[in-house]
Amino acid sequence: MDISSFAAAASIQSAGQTQSAVELAVLRKAIDIQAAGALALLQAIPTPPAPVGTEGGFVDTWA
Repeated sequence: MDISSFAAAASIQSAGQTQSAVELAVLRKAIDIQAAGALALLQAIPTPPAPVGTEGGFVDTWA
């Protein structure tokens, strides 16, 4: 058996694990960026004005 082939296989496996870790880190960062953008959009929605008098304060459910 050739020891260099084992070393090459171990090197390839290590590179694959490193690549997977980097891909996962990039995915997590992208999700964090999307979450921050969604939160900013939700916070940009204005609050509806409070009803004045009886307008909008009574719903007739007798139908």
